[in-house]
Amino acid sequence: GDPRQSSSYIHHEGKPVIAIWGVGFSDGRGYSLEACMKLVRFLKDDPTYGGNAVMLGVPYYWKEKERDAVHDPLFHEILKAGDIVSPWAVGRFGSLDDAEHKVYQQVKTDMQWTRSNDTDYMPVIFPGFSWHNLKKAHGQEAKLDHIPRQGGEFLWRQATAAKRGGAKTIYIAMFDEYNEATAIMKATNNPPVGDSAFLTYHGLPSDHYLWLSGRIGALLRGEIDAEAPLPQRNP
Repeated sequence: GDPRQSSSYIHHEGKPVIAIWGVGFSDGRGYSLEACMKLVRFLKDDPTYGGNAVMLGVPYYWKEKERDAVHDPLFHEILKAGDIVSPWAVGRFGSLDDAEHKVYQQVKTDMQWTRSNDTDYMPVIFPGFSWHNLKKAHGQEAKLDHIPRQGGEFLWRQATAAKRGGAKTIYIAMFDEYNEATAIMKATNNPPVGDSAFLTYHGLPSDHYLWLSGRIGALLRGEIDAEAPLPQRNP
């Protein structure tokens, strides 16, 4: 049978989800919008390999077609041809106020567009951010703890704002991306000391952000109120 029917695939409305990440960015990538449209059509319509739900990873300012997004009408035509729009939010804001208010407004207005164009929407949230070591490797400087996690408060504020804005599904970036300090997988509070500096979870349990991701799942299912403060873990 078709291996895409495996439970290893995420399915959306009965179809296996295939993500095409990086459509419509304005930073001069080595492929065209025409090529992106061709790939979307192939994954949806090909008689052998089609029948998929296509998720499109796009710039944060995709709707306005400005800043990190290309200003080209074909870009929105590609989004209409796909099934799920997922704007990349990492590093686009960094304060608790932005996490609470900017995310809510962005999700709400983004979803007005996706609803009217018969597509679904999956906002991206992230626990914190730093590319100190990445920049250092290229002879550049960047602050070590550029966007602090604040014990999960920054992530939780984004999640509740997205829920209030109407989001029914959320992508948490990222499971294992240590190099940009967005990882939610287990991490020690006693990292090895060497040429690279490491952030820690500030004494929180090593699985704190996995646990909090589970609470965000409960939030999306309506088991936690969208106005609720950061959940506290039983000792």
